[in-house]
Amino acid sequence: MDNRNNIVEKAKMPLSMHPQKFALWLFIVSVVMIFASLTSAYIVREADGNWLEFEMPSLFYINTGIILLSSLTMHWSYISAKKNNINNIKIGLLITLGLGFAFLIGQYFAWLQLDSMDVYFEGNPSGSFVYVLSGLHGIHIVSAIVFVLVVLMNTLQYKIHSKNMIRMEMLSTFWHFLDFLWVYLFLFLLLNK
Repeated sequence: MDNRNNIVEKAKMPLSMHPQKFALWLFIVSVVMIFASLTSAYIVREADGNWLEFEMPSLFYINTGIILLSSLTMHWSYISAKKNNINNIKIGLLITLGLGFAFLIGQYFAWLQLDSMDVYFEGNPSGSFVYVLSGLHGIHIVSAIVFVLVVLMNTLQYKIHSKNMIRMEMLSTFWHFLDFLWVYLFLFLLLNK
């Protein structure tokens, strides 16, 4: 009889990870796989020759600083949520939102810099890869900006606080992941130009 009770107790144990967090991690893994395959394809295609070498747009350096700064403001928002400081959550999220938009605008102008260097989406694959990698990352930043807006609305409704951190934790994880991803892509492009 004791053995039967142990089986029933084991079946009732809760999941160790919130289902939404689990779904976010699955999504992150799929994004990692996409970018791993693209950077692998970059290396393979570069080895084939006929590869245009060019300098990375100077705005990529500035955008890297912007995205790293946005990680600090996101972390400040997260810490503020743990301390129930609603005003600082709002301020931190608004600054993060502004930095996210600044990053996207900077990426657009970086593309214009590429264009002025005669590096186009069509033509030599080296330029195509830069556009695809930075553009695909930009699409993910857009999704993160939407997520920031959702969490900001939740904060305005007092749904984000120390006892309800799931969305803030997910947003923080996703934002930091995208920041890390950009730093990886930028360094990859710099080292493999």
